Amino acid sequence: MSESLTHTVTGATGYTGRYIARLLLEEGHTVQSVTGHPQRPNPFGDRVALHPFNFDRPDLLRETLAGTDTLFNTYWIRVNYGDRTHERCVEETRILFDAAKDAGVRRIVHVSVTNPDPDSPLPYFRGKGQLEEALRKLGLSYAILRPTVLYSTEDILLNNIAWTLRKFPLVLLPGTGRYGIQPIFVEDLAELAVRTSRVDENIEIDAVGPEVFTYAEMVKMVRDKTGSRCLVVPSPGWLTCAAGRVLGVFLDDIVLTMDEIRGLSAGLLVSRSGAEPPAPTRLSEWLDLNAADLGQRYASEVQRHYR
Repeated sequence: MSESLTHTVTGATGYTGRYIARLLLEEGHTVQSVTGHPQRPNPFGDRVALHPFNFDRPDLLRETLAGTDTLFNTYWIRVNYGDRTHERCVEETRILFDAAKDAGVRRIVHVSVTNPDPDSPLPYFRGKGQLEEALRKLGLSYAILRPTVLYSTEDILLNNIAWTLRKFPLVLLPGTGRYGIQPIFVEDLAELAVRTSRVDENIEIDAVGPEVFTYAEMVKMVRDKTGSRCLVVPSPGWLTCAAGRVLGVFLDDIVLTMDEIRGLSAGLLVSRSGAEPPAPTRLSEWLDLNAADLGQRYASEVQRHYR
């Protein structure tokens, strides 16, 4: 076992952060979390202390981070909701980075996204690009991990694709569906995050899985492996988005946005680095073992993050 250290994980009661925290605990480390939901049930009990972000009190955030070896940052939002915007997340994450530096944190492992661009017209990719620039200038040791779409039986995108395929006789693909997607298993991302925390040199990695699909291929593979007979039909992006909005009214959720369709259609969820994919798990094989559990319940973005 490696030397026991104290690490801070953002959002350990959430999705990606929970897998990272679990792996760190298994290695014998002390783990705490800063979170926007400190009142949530703690899946780790008293093994992981939960602290509020305190973005409006950087002095308190700095106190929380004191004694931390590595800060694992997964803090972000998928879509704008109310006063929670990508621009606000950028500013708050800058506060987090500065507090980490002032607290003497050795290293930051930051979860970004493939193909970030500080000048992108898409707020998600623009914000991630701006944060990568800020982290490079911070002066701390860092690792930047750039995943595409994460999957597990608990994720939102793949789970809700399966749920839709199970519930409806017809599903619309945005556009032709021929654009690429390169998903990564969430446990592979957690393992990569922990592994890259152990060194000091600056690292930037496209955290992607070994398989690249067109979006249409992935949806049809999920359909076939879940036993659905749903018809998968290409449609204009605006029509797919409109259908998602109608469904969102009934589900009280944000199902799909035009920005997400634009990002998909532009091929931004495929690595362009040319490097060997660092994640070993193949979605096609994972589905053989887990398709029966996928999409049995709808996973609500709004319920998970805002209520």
